[in-house]
Amino acid sequence: MDYYAILGVSRSATTGDVRKAYRKLARKYHPDLNPNDKEAERKFKEINEANEVLSDPESRKKYDKYGDQWKHADQIEAAQRERASAGGGPFQGGDPFDGRATGFGGGDEQDLNDIFGSMFGGARSQMRFRGQDYQAELQLNLRDAALTEKRTLTVNGKQIRLTIPAGVENGQTIRIKGHGGPGMNGGPAGDLLITFAIAPDPVFKREGSNLYHTADLPMYTAVLGGELMVPTLDGQVKVTVKPETQNGTVVRLKGKGFPVYKKEGQHGDLFITYAVKVPVNLTDKQKELFRQLRDA
Repeated sequence: MDYYAILGVSRSATTGDVRKAYRKLARKYHPDLNPNDKEAERKFKEINEANEVLSDPESRKKYDKYGDQWKHADQIEAAQRERASAGGGPFQGGDPFDGRATGFGGGDEQDLNDIFGSMFGGARSQMRFRGQDYQAELQLNLRDAALTEKRTLTVNGKQIRLTIPAGVENGQTIRIKGHGGPGMNGGPAGDLLITFAIAPDPVFKREGSNLYHTADLPMYTAVLGGELMVPTLDGQVKVTVKPETQNGTVVRLKGKGFPVYKKEGQHGDLFITYAVKVPVNLTDKQKELFRQLRDA
C-alpha cells in the first residue's frame, strides 16, 4: 500500500499535515458512522495503518527507504552489514515500493525473502515480529468525559468492550494491548491506541479538573445582594451574592468541577465569573429614579 496516497498527502507533507488528513478521513470512514459497511471498514483500517507509520518520524524514514518491507528495516540493514563484512559488497537497493531489491553487488533481482534465506540459512523464517499498532480517535462531549462509561468499539471487524474512566483529557491516548495488527511468525499482536477528542462545551470551559463559567448577574442583585442560580455538571445550584458585588468578581464552588482522572470521588472546582448586566429599555419613570439615586 502507498500510505501517502491513502491519506491523500504528498511525500513532502509535514507530520501535522499527516495527522490532519488522518483525522478528517478517520471521521469519514469510522465504523460507528458506517455500520455494516465493509468498504468503509477496510478504508478505516488502511487509514489507521498509514497514519501509524507516517506520523512517526522513525517509521516514516524506514518506509520511505524500504517500502512494504519497512517493518524489517533493522534485519535488512543487519544483513547488509553482514554481507559487506563478508566481502560481498553493499546492498544496492531497488524500487522501495515493489518489495524486491537488486542483489548484493550482482545485477539480478532477488526477493528479500531469498536474501535473508541465503544469508542466515532460513533463520529469517524463524524470526518473530510484533504486529503493528493501530490508532483510532474517539470523540466525546464534555458531559460524556465526566462519567465513567462503557463503550463497544469495532476495530477490523472485532468488537472491543472499553471502559473509559471519568476525567479523560482532550488529546489523551490510552493503549489497549493486543488489539492491534497480528504478529508475524508467532510474534505478539500490536496494540490499539485510542486518542480522545473532547468537543468544546457551550456552558463550561475546562482546564484540567477545574471548570469555568461566566454568569450574568442583574445589576440590582449586584448592588443589593441576593441569590443567583448557576449551572454545574449536576444541575442548577443556588449561590448567595454579596451586596455591592463588582463586575468580574470570581467565586469558587469547591468540588463542583470536573472529576480527577482515575481518582474516584475527587473533583476539581467550579469558578463562576459574574458579568453584571445593566438594565435596558427603561421607562421614563425608571430613568428618573436612577437620576434621583445619582443626585442623592
